[in-house]
Amino acid sequence: MTVPLLDLKAQWAAIREEVMAAIEPTLQSAQYVMGPPVKQLEEELAGYCGAQHAIGCASGSDALVLALMALGVGPGDEVIVPAFTFFATAGAVSRVGATPAFADNDPQTFNLLPSEIERLASPRTKAVIPVDLFGQAADMDAILEAAVRHGLAVIEDAAQSIGARYKGRRIGEIGADVIILSFFPSKNLGCLGDGGMCLANDGDLAERMRVLRVHGAKPKYHHRVIGMNSRLDSLQAAALSAKLKHLDDWHEGRRRNAAYYDQTLAGVPGVKTPAIPPDCWSVYNQYTIRIAGGRRDAVMQGLRERGIGCEVYYPIPLHLQECYAHLGGKPGDLPNAEQNAGEVLSIPVYAELTEDQGAEVVAAIRELCPTIQARS
Repeated sequence: MTVPLLDLKAQWAAIREEVMAAIEPTLQSAQYVMGPPVKQLEEELAGYCGAQHAIGCASGSDALVLALMALGVGPGDEVIVPAFTFFATAGAVSRVGATPAFADNDPQTFNLLPSEIERLASPRTKAVIPVDLFGQAADMDAILEAAVRHGLAVIEDAAQSIGARYKGRRIGEIGADVIILSFFPSKNLGCLGDGGMCLANDGDLAERMRVLRVHGAKPKYHHRVIGMNSRLDSLQAAALSAKLKHLDDWHEGRRRNAAYYDQTLAGVPGVKTPAIPPDCWSVYNQYTIRIAGGRRDAVMQGLRERGIGCEVYYPIPLHLQECYAHLGGKPGDLPNAEQNAGEVLSIPVYAELTEDQGAEVVAAIRELCPTIQARS
């Protein structure tokens, strides 16, 4: 049985007519950029996430850049970012001319260790970007407390965690200065291409991001600041509004599949299932297990040979990426990030995953892990 890592075709088959009907008015009006669906989606997502303001943009990566620009981060500044995450978190810092300061992660949750803020904060530090990795919130209360002590802005990278809860609060209610979302197709709420959004509760900060996303123009053709071209197009916004109605059901499907894995993979030799703190409600953008003892790659190969999709997010911590070699990072600097990079493996968890497909994944892992352990 073939089990893809993500089956967007199955999702599309269930919602095709609804999405096509949603985008038809935009096709008829030909208002393809910043049309009425964008404002509608911004209002819907501000309400869904518990934030006062939402600013659509072209991608989650651009959302990070817009947030940094609006907060005044630039050359000479440092921004604390986790080393174990997708590259965009650090790349955005570099794009505004600042320098990323790489932090280690909690070895259990994969999220940024709040204590790393104390270690890394310096007079040059301007902000911190915790990432809600794989669909669960970082330890935001501790991060916010450390940020206040050091006078740092907080940008919560929620690209993978729309709908997640932390101590009963939605991501827009926790207290970050800016929360960013990504609508890349593989996300729980994915569009038909690229798209992103910034959330904020400060009206002045939100307005700066609105201006910056249109080349810094306000009014049109009048530029007091230099911005960028990063607008969410109307077709994507219309499609996202249609899909948003299904998001909570998709979350429940992912959580149901995750619970099945938690139960059936418990006790498999060398396998550790995700650790979700009791005060977190994960939306499982990925279900990421850890396979210890240097056996991860062999398990991954065995799964792929059986037609089961799997992926390593992320094989090289950011402090060891070639483009950041000038910052002097070396193996051993961030042991948790490096260990996780060598052990993690994400397996299918999407809502459309059938019981038979889930059972196939579990059976393959149970078969592979004792065998590989014995060989090692």
